[in-house]
Amino acid sequence: MIKNRGIAMSLKESALAVRENAHAPYSNFKVGAAIRSASGVIYAGCNVENIAYPEGTCAEAGAIAAMVAAGETRLTEVYVVAGSPAPVPPCGGCRQKLSEFGAPDVVVTMATTGGVEQTMTIGDLLPGAFGAEHMQGD
Repeated sequence: MIKNRGIAMSLKESALAVRENAHAPYSNFKVGAAIRSASGVIYAGCNVENIAYPEGTCAEAGAIAAMVAAGETRLTEVYVVAGSPAPVPPCGGCRQKLSEFGAPDVVVTMATTGGVEQTMTIGDLLPGAFGAEHMQGD
């Protein structure tokens, strides 16, 4: 569980807090993501830009990398927040990453820093996802 000064934080609080650490000197568009793993632990990530676009890292990818680095491979809930007028959905690459580690019915909440939220599932975000079952040869 992500903690701030010893107090356990919610998925939303974790995403908002990690967003502040985003490295976005080129776009100034900070994004924070938090995922809950199957064990209940929350992992967070923020976007990290690089001058050599598109070599940066998305917030969702950072959160997934933290989860995998901790030895976990299944996520059960996602929260993504950005300073935008409307909730921002994960990019195509992150949708694929989320589908690799979460079931189609996993809830993804997209939010603005102003408190507007939109909820979808991974399956809604990426219908017809390419998966390991597609790689089974003849």
